[in-house]
Amino acid sequence: MIDPTGRPPAEATGPRRAARPERLEGLVVGLVANPKKNAEQFLDAVGDLLAAEHGIADVVRTRKTSITDPIPPATLDELAQRCDVVLIGVGDCGSCSAAAVADGIAFEAAGVPAAVICTDAFRVSADAMARLQGSPGYAYVTTAHPVAPLDEAGVRERARQALSDVLELLVQAPVPVAAR
Repeated sequence: MIDPTGRPPAEATGPRRAARPERLEGLVVGLVANPKKNAEQFLDAVGDLLAAEHGIADVVRTRKTSITDPIPPATLDELAQRCDVVLIGVGDCGSCSAAAVADGIAFEAAGVPAAVICTDAFRVSADAMARLQGSPGYAYVTTAHPVAPLDEAGVRERARQALSDVLELLVQAPVPVAAR
């Protein structure tokens, strides 16, 4: 597979994950949407749920201008400075799924926990990009394909369905009682 971001293949090191917070309460969440239809709406719906149910302090939104290009370095740097965690998506085609995973890996390398959302039809593209970026097995959230034709209620329902998986990727896993 050719990397659509134009980056050279990375040495395989396994999934890299930034340190996770214990909870999202009081934190700033970055939303990195691609220009696909309903991507911003989906991420906004997840952001609304995080605010209502998990007490996030603020949301910082950005929209990429291309579904295939990596997030611009200046935008990545700005979000890494302003946000405690980021949510990236929605990968609703092969190219945007691959680019979303590349962006997630870039945020993780910058020390910012990321949750990437892709539709289930493009796992192959997302997994291939993770391997190309040197992070085979990189974890991301999947939602049913497609997202683009959904109406507002459908987008909100999909966001609700993805919420627990998003939280699993963004927040430190609790220590089981027996291990304490």
